[in-house]
Amino acid sequence: VQLQASGGGLVQAGDSLRLSCVASGRTFSSHYMAWFCQAPGKERESVAAISWGGGRTYYADSVKGRFIISRDNAKNTVYLQMNSLKPEDTAVYYCAARRGIGNSLPIGRYEYDYWGQGTQVTVSS
Repeated sequence: VQLQASGGGLVQAGDSLRLSCVASGRTFSSHYMAWFCQAPGKERESVAAISWGGGRTYYADSVKGRFIISRDNAKNTVYLQMNSLKPEDTAVYYCAARRGIGNSLPIGRYEYDYWGQGTQVTVSS
């Protein structure tokens, strides 16, 4: 699986952005998908994850109520709608994929096998 993330940019606090991640291959619907972020000098951390069918989601506490993860399996695409952005959301955002259709939803970075190249999100105050 190859992943291509896009949609980052420079915005002001309170603005919104929508990140997209397009996956290659015909097995997208059988993969868990997730978004991670990494700020300068910090570890890469989980932001949100979604199950293969979209019925189960996970959000980090810092983004609950502001970000929404979704997927369109017909378009091989996962989205991250980012609302009410804050300066502390500034980071490089990566999409990730892991094959699986089980009931559990992996959320740790070491649980994902495929990574996109990252897209920069910068939020000014």
